[in-house]
Amino acid sequence: MTTRPPRLHPGRRRSSRSVSRPAALLLAFVLLALLPTTARADDPPVPPPSAPAARSTVAAMQPGWNLGNTYDAIPDETSWGNPPVTRALFKKVRSQGFKSIRLPVTWGIHQGAAPAYAIDPAWTAKVRRVADMALDEGLYVLLNMHHDSWMWVNTLPADHDTVLARYRATWTQIAAEFRDESPRLLFESVNEPTFSGTSGDEENYRLLAELNRVFHGIVRESGGRNANRLLVLPTLYTNADSGRIDALAAELVALHDPMIATTVHFYGWWPFSVNIAGYTRFDATSEQDLTDTFDRVHTAFVSRGIPVIIGEYALLAYDHNRPGIIERGEVRKYFEFLGDAARSRRLTTMLWDAGQFLDRGTLRWRDPELFGQIRSSWTTRSGTASSDTVFLARSAPVGARTLTLNANGTDFQGLRHGSRDLVRGRDYTVSGDRLTLTAEALTELAGDRAYGVDATLEARFSRGVPWRIDVISYDVPVLSDASGDTAGLTVPTQFRGDRLATMEARYDDGSNAGPASWTAYQQWDTAFTAYTDDAVKLTPDFVKSLKDGSEVTLTFHFWSGTSVTYHVVRSGDTVTGTRA
Repeated sequence: MTTRPPRLHPGRRRSSRSVSRPAALLLAFVLLALLPTTARADDPPVPPPSAPAARSTVAAMQPGWNLGNTYDAIPDETSWGNPPVTRALFKKVRSQGFKSIRLPVTWGIHQGAAPAYAIDPAWTAKVRRVADMALDEGLYVLLNMHHDSWMWVNTLPADHDTVLARYRATWTQIAAEFRDESPRLLFESVNEPTFSGTSGDEENYRLLAELNRVFHGIVRESGGRNANRLLVLPTLYTNADSGRIDALAAELVALHDPMIATTVHFYGWWPFSVNIAGYTRFDATSEQDLTDTFDRVHTAFVSRGIPVIIGEYALLAYDHNRPGIIERGEVRKYFEFLGDAARSRRLTTMLWDAGQFLDRGTLRWRDPELFGQIRSSWTTRSGTASSDTVFLARSAPVGARTLTLNANGTDFQGLRHGSRDLVRGRDYTVSGDRLTLTAEALTELAGDRAYGVDATLEARFSRGVPWRIDVISYDVPVLSDASGDTAGLTVPTQFRGDRLATMEARYDDGSNAGPASWTAYQQWDTAFTAYTDDAVKLTPDFVKSLKDGSEVTLTFHFWSGTSVTYHVVRSGDTVTGTRA
């Protein structure tokens, strides 16, 4: 990932924070993504297959893990909150089933001036040390040039000779440093390549092909084990659209090197991945987007004997520090589906982890249940359900509740509460894919009906990991009047056991309000947040986007199915909020 807004999906700082984009580009993304993929007028060239050694190496790297927010961090490895790397970290990663690491490195901030562009020897030694530690633990290592892509490589169109000279100097030094390193070390030419001020994609493709060709020549000519080292080439933006894939296929034809692999990144259907436009669930649209993406790279490369590495995958807005942007069960469904889709298409995946999955300080998974889901997806499918919550309104008698089971090729085995198996026929019934919890069982599970989670069930299947179901008592949330300014508006909120899913914003004439004017359902973090148990906050971006003097009706949609309306008016630099 990158620290500036990239091309076809919003970027984020390595803390996983999403970045807002111009409304027109947002709308264009959604519309284009909904259109069917069309064939190019001319069929792309068919690249030759990679060597068996290349294919076996990439297969042996599955699954992989990114050492994110570390050696790519600016200016140093601890700058974005992660501790220094230790051998214990790689022992942990290896023990959890990972076979490879991707080592993102930003080189440019550690370089001297032209013409040598000498890399600080201390920095090179630090990178060498961490690569050696990982290799010593039996891991494959994919070493790259990371944030350089947008810090200086992107200016290639306007300053071609200078940038190319620096690119040559940088890779010449990297290749020399690692020329005799283990064959389990791979080189990746550049992360998420992007270019500023070009005339369009055809120029972008030509520039990337030039960089990849220079990279390839430098490494191969440096000798030693580099003469036959496996090299990894990205598509433009590391994106898997058809045009990007076809352009890379043409590069492979021109290089005609059997020790080449390709790479793309994947962070999910963008509206779901950042919670905008009402895409709060991993639904059929998100599934189809993932399927189409993985099918394209499989058809273009894997089916022709060219290995593919999904060099980064996760969700753009997933972060342990900001719970709720994407609902927990929907996150699990996404990773379960992705793991199966990659495995069935023989794609090697490398989880992007900037510290949001593995706590580098404690060497423990921040969400063990989620990691269990991810790890299980490497080898098999797991059953899920339409939801991982059952909400019970305290204002009404407890009634039966029904969920839809997604068996995913497994067999449903039963429900468990703690160490007790629930009784089929008495506590629950199953009819086809419909799981119904009886009113009697839910009444017992709800107990004293305190707000929040009263009980947690496990739906067990014949394979994979159990599916968690929380039984939650709630009442309709209560929002209070509030006042603020262009720095934002904090709305005191009694959530009363419920959880916010999304926020809809409209003016009285029915038009959309908020930074994302193309949709009424605004983006979490860009327009609003709800990270505490006492308030919903409207961001400065949201407040500043409002028309002066025009009332906005906000509809807060909660995961119980409840909706609450609220009114906001901006008058100059003052904003007021009132309960509907």
